[in-house]
Amino acid sequence: MSIVNSDGLRQFQQDNATPHASRVATKWLQEHFHWPPKSPEMNIIEDIRDVLLHAVENRSPIPRTPMDSWTVLEDKWCELSPRYILTLVESMPHRVAALLYVRGDPTRC
Repeated sequence: MSIVNSDGLRQFQQDNATPHASRVATKWLQEHFHWPPKSPEMNIIEDIRDVLLHAVENRSPIPRTPMDSWTVLEDKWCELSPRYILTLVESMPHRVAALLYVRGDPTRC
């Protein structure tokens, strides 16, 4: 990390992938970082997932089959604007700052 982050401009994000969740890796992360390895506020995919699920839940009529749900999800996915995705990406510095400010506790981002 010290070589990769030598300019101080990078942030480390734990994705909790299997190789990163071993006892050794988890112990190292706990010793070197002040926030927990799982930080849902840092994952913009969660925001997109919420938009997609909201579209399914609020569809009228309610999807009755898995294929109906899939169609709603596909339609909503295609409606997501590139600007919306860019806004989520651009929110990352604010999310990182908020997470650091609360030392890894839940944020309101």
